[in-house]
Amino acid sequence: MANMAMEKTPMPEQAPDIRNKNFEEVTLGYTEEMAINEAKRCLNCKNMPCVAGCPVNIHIPEFISKVADGDFKGAFKVIELTNSLPAISGRVCPQETQCEMHCVRGIKGEPVGIGRLERFVADWYMANVKEEVEKPVSNGIKVAVVGSGPSSLTCASDLAKAGYQVTVYEAFHTAGGVLVYGIPEFRLPKSIVQHEVDSLIAHGVDVKTDMVIGRILTIDELFEMGYKAVFIGTGAGLPSFMGIDGEALSGVYSANEYLTRINLMKAYREGYDTPVKHSRSVAVVGGGNVAMDAARCAKRLGAEHVYVVYRRSEEEMPARNEEIHHAKEEGIEFLLLNNPVKILDDGKGAVKGMECIKMELGEPDASGRRRPIEIKGSEFELDVDTVIMALGTSPNPLIRTTTPGIEVNRHGCLVVNEETMQTSREGIYAGGDAVTGAATVILAMGAGKKAAAAIDEYLGGNK
Repeated sequence: MANMAMEKTPMPEQAPDIRNKNFEEVTLGYTEEMAINEAKRCLNCKNMPCVAGCPVNIHIPEFISKVADGDFKGAFKVIELTNSLPAISGRVCPQETQCEMHCVRGIKGEPVGIGRLERFVADWYMANVKEEVEKPVSNGIKVAVVGSGPSSLTCASDLAKAGYQVTVYEAFHTAGGVLVYGIPEFRLPKSIVQHEVDSLIAHGVDVKTDMVIGRILTIDELFEMGYKAVFIGTGAGLPSFMGIDGEALSGVYSANEYLTRINLMKAYREGYDTPVKHSRSVAVVGGGNVAMDAARCAKRLGAEHVYVVYRRSEEEMPARNEEIHHAKEEGIEFLLLNNPVKILDDGKGAVKGMECIKMELGEPDASGRRRPIEIKGSEFELDVDTVIMALGTSPNPLIRTTTPGIEVNRHGCLVVNEETMQTSREGIYAGGDAVTGAATVILAMGAGKKAAAAIDEYLGGNK
C-alpha cells in the first residue's frame, strides 16, 4: 500500500547538545522499517524526472521499488550499475537541488527521501553482504589516475571493472582526497571511504600514496612508464584569502588547512600530536558547506563562541539547508550581512579580534545574487582569537606548470571537452574540481564516470 504522507519519514539523529561535543556521525540512518515506509512514498513515475536530475543517472524508481519490497540487496545492485560510491553520495550529495528537486511528491509536500534511501541501501549491503570480489580479466593496458577523490575513485573503479590495469597516485598518505581531508567525520565516517578504497584494491587497482605528481613524477614520465592514458582528478586545494591586514597572524587558517589537520591528521583525537588551536572564540568567514564544516568542527574542539561571518543574507548562502540547520542547532552564531575588513594583532603576532563592517544588499551581480554593499560608519570589533577563511579554492598549479601543452582557463582549471573530459593533450583526461573549481562530490563522480567511458573508447581495451 502506498504511503501518501506529505513529509519524509524522519531520520534519527544525535541531540544537538550531545553531538556538538563529539565527532560521531550526526544522522543515524533509517531502520529497515523506516526505509520501507519511505520507499512506499515513491509514485514510480513513468517519465522518472528524478533520474534526469542525477549526475550519474541512478535508476531511482527501480531501486526504491525494491526497497519497498524489502529487497535491499536487489536495490543495491540497481544503484551500483551507475554509482560506485552510494554510501558516500547518499550522505553528502545535495539531493535537494538535484534528484529530489524533480520529485513529483515535492509539488505538494516533501519529496521522497532519495538520498536517505540510497544511504540506507549502501549501509545495509556493507553490513549484511559479504560477496567475493572477482577480479576482471586484465586487458593488459595501463592507465594512471592522479588523485584519489570522488572523481578519481569513480574513474578508477569503472576502468578496473573494464579490465584495465589502473594505478592511482595520491599525494597524501591516505587515499580518498577531499572525502578524507575535507569532509568531517560527523558527516562522512572515514571507515566508509576506506571501504571504497579497499574495494578498488580488491578489483585490482594499485594505490600509491605519498606520490606528488608534478614533483616525484610528471605526467609525461607516466606515459614513458607505459601508461596509455592518464586521468587527472587532483581537486581544488589552493585556498583563497581576502587580502586584508592581519591574514598572516598566528591563529588565522584557511578552511582547507584547518579541516585537513582535523579530518586527515586526526587533531581531534587523543594520542595524535597534530597541532591545531583549541580556541576560545572563532570567526569563520564564508557561507558555503566548507564554512559550516569548519564552524562545526571548531565548536566540537571546545570553542565557547563560533561565528559564521557572511557578507550576504541567509537566502544567498550556498551551503546546503541541512548543514545550516544543523549548525544552528549546534550553537553556531550567524553574523549575516557582515564582512571582515581587518584582523587585529595582539602585539605578539597572534589574533586578538577582527574588525567587521555591516553590509546591505544592492542589485544582483554577475552571479545572480544581490551585490553586498558596505554601510559606511558601521564598523565594529568582533572578539575572537581564531579566524578561519572559507572563501573557496582553486586547483593547485603544480600539474599545469609541469605538463607542457595542457590548456587551463583564467581560473587555473583544466579545459576539457565536456563530452569526453579529454584535455588539450591527447590521452590526458580530467574531471572533478580540477576542471570545475570547487563543486559537489556527485558532479565529480559524474565526470569520472564520463571520463572512464571515453578512455575505454579511446584505448579500445575491450575490442
